[in-house]
Formats: sequence, structure tokens, C-alpha cells
Amino acid sequence: MVREQYTTTTPGTSLERPKNEYVYKIGIYGWRKRCLYLFVLLLLIILVVNFSLTIWILKVMWFSPTGMGHLRVTKEGLRLEGESEFLFPLYAKEIHSRVDSSLLLQSTHNVTVNARNSNGEVTGRLNVGPKMVEFHGQQFQINSKDGKPLFTVDENEVVIGTDKLRVTGPEGALFEHSVETPLVKAEAFKQLRLESPTRSLSMDAPRGINIKAQAGNIEALSQMDIKLHSSDGVLLLDAETVRLPKLPEGARGGSGISRGLYEICVCPDGKLYLSVAGVGSTCQEYSRVCQ
Repeated sequence: MVREQYTTTTPGTSLERPKNEYVYKIGIYGWRKRCLYLFVLLLLIILVVNFSLTIWILKVMWFSPTGMGHLRVTKEGLRLEGESEFLFPLYAKEIHSRVDSSLLLQSTHNVTVNARNSNGEVTGRLNVGPKMVEFHGQQFQINSKDGKPLFTVDENEVVIGTDKLRVTGPEGALFEHSVETPLVKAEAFKQLRLESPTRSLSMDAPRGINIKAQAGNIEALSQMDIKLHSSDGVLLLDAETVRLPKLPEGARGGSGISRGLYEICVCPDGKLYLSVAGVGSTCQEYSRVCQ
């Protein structure tokens, strides 16, 4: 801009009119002006490109007023639809699946769930690996849908809270130490066998042991002796017939007495005693043993 200076005169006077003089100039001219227009044009291009990229990202990431993609923000928290992948640790108070589907946690190596206290120390850890499931903690417990403990493990004992423990293995159950149980029962139409291949088998109970077979026989097989001993009581054989089928039969000797063979005799009060076998019965009703 160019500003000119003028002077005014009264009529009848003659003054020389001064020449036009430049007072000051405002504006950008030349290469500076062209650089400014080029910079403004570059900013407009960058603005358009950024706006287009923003629209494209919003469209690709499925941004909406309620969330992003499969992620929805609700009053109860965050909701994920479909499969989701987390590259870093996930911290959450509760994780629920949808009502009509199950919750699947999948990893190429291990799935580890940690529980920490207020100091950040790990108090419980569940590690699911390709070959083993490990749990580290003071107690491990499995409850039913009603809250009843079904299986509990701690440092002192293992508690099974079900009404029936069923072992389906063909070799049965193996216990390295003692077992305490009120009932040992086989399945229907199957045999019950208590076996100790290399050691002895002992059953102790303060109020007695009851072995019952309602529809079959009870067999006790031993390579050595079978001893029935009662420290304070009697040995009662309550049956219609008591048979000893494998007792050896003696032959008549020269003196009429079988050598090395004995006869089992029964006293009137039920007491048993041995008597040297002979040609006839050697049992006496009024024997000194029965008195």
C-alpha cells in the first residue's frame, strides 16, 4: 500500500505542489508471498489427509458411541463379542461369558491365572499347560452348584464330599498307606476283592467287622495259614452245615490206629478239640477237654 501526502491552499495563493512521497508499505511481495501460499496449500493438504485417515480409522475400527469394534461399554463394565486377543496382561475383577455360550481361554503355551494380595504377592496360581494342570495355593476346593464341597485338598488331608467314590480303573484303587472308610462296596453284579500282593492285609475296627454277601459266597484264599483268633469271646460258625472237604483220610495201621492224623471233636458247649484218629470215632462226649 502506498500513502500519498497532499496540502491544501486558499484561493489566490500559489504554492508549489509537493511531489508524491512514500510514507510506509504494508504487505508481502515477491518470493515470500509465493512461499506463504505454498505453505497454506500444504497445510490444507495435510488437513484433508488427516481427516480422511481419521474417517478411515473410525470405519475400520468400528468406532461407535457405545464402544469400538467388538468392545461395548455398558453399565456393568466392558463386553467383548467374538474372539479377542490380548498381547499384555489383563487385569479384571470378574470375567463372565454370555448366557448362551461358554468361556474359552486359549493360548499356544500356557494359561496362567494369578491371585495377589494387597502387597502384590501371588497367593494362588492356576497354570494350565499342554501336559499338566498345576495349582499353587493353601487349599484347592471344588464345589457343586449348590455350594456343597465336592473335593478339597490342603497340606493335611484330601476330603471327598460326594456320597459315593467310584473307581473305574481295571486295577482298582491302590493305597500305599492306611485307609479309613465306613463302607467298602462293589458294584452290582461284580465281585469285591481286597488284595495285598506282597504284604499282609489288616482290617481293624473297634466295634467289629461285618463281611456280608447277600447273593453269593465269601472266599478267603491264602498261601500259608488262615488264623481266626478271638482274644475275648467265642468263634461262632452259624450255618446248617460245616464242611471241611479237603481233610486227609487215614488208613488203618498195624495197631488199628491211624498215625499222624487227628479227628475234630465238638463238645456240648460248642468247644472244638483234636483227638487222635482211629478206626472208629474217638470223640468222647464227656471228655476231660469239655469239662
